[in-house]
Amino acid sequence: MMRLRNLLTVANNKSFTMRKTTVSLINEKKANLSCKLVASWAVQVGDMDQTLHLWKYTGGFEKIDQAKEDLWNDPEYLKLMQERSKFLRSRHLQYLLAFSYWPKIESRIGKNIYEMRSYRLTPGTMIEWGNNWARAINYRKHNNEAFAGFFSQIGRLYNVHHIWCYNSLQDRKETREAAWRSPGWDECVAYTVPLIREMHCRVLAPTDFSPTQ
Repeated sequence: MMRLRNLLTVANNKSFTMRKTTVSLINEKKANLSCKLVASWAVQVGDMDQTLHLWKYTGGFEKIDQAKEDLWNDPEYLKLMQERSKFLRSRHLQYLLAFSYWPKIESRIGKNIYEMRSYRLTPGTMIEWGNNWARAINYRKHNNEAFAGFFSQIGRLYNVHHIWCYNSLQDRKETREAAWRSPGWDECVAYTVPLIREMHCRVLAPTDFSPTQ
């Protein structure tokens, strides 16, 4: 599950503090909620004053339903939600599934940046996209840049999110240039471009409470 929040410009620090408190509360209850925070980011390039939070649920939609009911009957959680709503301009939620061919998500250490490339596909083309990227991902595994790949199940449909991890913007530049020098990468791109109706790129910085850094 990915939560996207657009914040009031003056409220970033307050919102992050309250978000950290919320994560701590959920972590205390995670045995019952069957969920854990995978990553928390603030946008550095792209839609400013925006945060993204990636949660992993185990047990399918049954566990999601149970977690929602438990949280919305928790007075402490409801109080936090009410306070945090004062700092929001808007928010959006998607339930996502991971592509089977992407590497398993592993938390990173050290100082990193992340790039999330989001695609809105033409309806009916998700299988074709997956078949092409099952080959294409092999060109992007050499420096451990692939962090996560998802497609939407609920929310905005036919959305794909590819998340990459780099040491810096310069590292991103060099890594992407190396991919273009690999025979076959350009062919994979050529097959997938016609499937895209819209694409969007964000550069993300992990929050101090993000499990992946």
